Amino acid sequence: MKIASVSENLEIEKRIAITPEIAKKYISFGLEVSLIENYAAHLGINDSEYSDLGVMISKDEKEIISNADVITQLNLPSDDKCFLIKENKTLIGILNPYDNEDKLKNLVKKNINVLSLELLPRITRAQSMDVLSSQANLAGYKAVIESFANFKKAIPMMMTAAGTIPAAKVLVVGAGVAGLQAIATAKRMGAIVFATDVRMASKEQVESLGGKFLSVEGSENLETEGGYAKEASDDFKKKQEELLSETLKKIDIVICTALIPGKKAPVIIKEDMINNMKSGSIIYDLAAIQGGNTAHTKVDEVVDKNSVKIMGERNILNKLPISASNLYAKNVFNFISNLYDTENKKININLDDEIIEKTLIK
Repeated sequence: MKIASVSENLEIEKRIAITPEIAKKYISFGLEVSLIENYAAHLGINDSEYSDLGVMISKDEKEIISNADVITQLNLPSDDKCFLIKENKTLIGILNPYDNEDKLKNLVKKNINVLSLELLPRITRAQSMDVLSSQANLAGYKAVIESFANFKKAIPMMMTAAGTIPAAKVLVVGAGVAGLQAIATAKRMGAIVFATDVRMASKEQVESLGGKFLSVEGSENLETEGGYAKEASDDFKKKQEELLSETLKKIDIVICTALIPGKKAPVIIKEDMINNMKSGSIIYDLAAIQGGNTAHTKVDEVVDKNSVKIMGERNILNKLPISASNLYAKNVFNFISNLYDTENKKININLDDEIIEKTLIK
């Protein structure tokens, strides 16, 4: 069986789906691996690092895709590349089924097995394949680093002969995987950390990391069966706004991570809240690509609103592409290991397997 990957659009995606370490695992698994020339050159990984392992390197993208049994990518390939995928072959990636519904259905009509990894169920057996968690973990870390780098004051409390510098106060909005890593990172760097989330189950996790959980009085537990946040009621939103308005007056840095799968990100930090924040404060919005958690977030721009900087990038993981690729490639390998029928040496779409059933686009 042949597994392949071709270059992403490097203007928007610098991560790769097959690292040398993982290519070696596929080959030891009995699979043939094919990659496009200079596949990982932008990460400082030469083609020789792959070819020395037995990977086939080709200049012909059409040949690679046409001959592959499995194509693994980060994002949904362009239309011309998708056109080259043959019937009964398999495409795996973070394919964004919410925005690419029509394109994915066209692939399904061609009898192509399309598996989108962000649809993985939140079950123990799928943890090693969970791309959203592995990537969000890095995103939460990097959001803190980026915001601290743009903050004009020291982060930890410093006691000197000339006086004491107080510790920076950080608020993390949304205590999912990205939020929890943001809390841990900010705490390690000496900040005083607060956090809020619509899921009451997050309180214990936040406090275990040394953060203070801000809970809305009479909170309802807004958590889906799959472990994701769901949309809050109008009454909850009003109470949350009142709590945030008061809290934000004393906060230096805000990390926003609140997302609802398949929907526009909820606007949590309103204009009047930003106007009441301290001059020089920073907001880093990880939800920017889905509209943002603030009233003024713009993708790939730093917005200055009354001396408060609001930052949000299309893909923050492009700033950690090697680490992100290492984790992503391992997730995909674990996923394919579950798909692969070793006895018959082919992909087995077993719909009795919850992992396959949930990720398969129908």
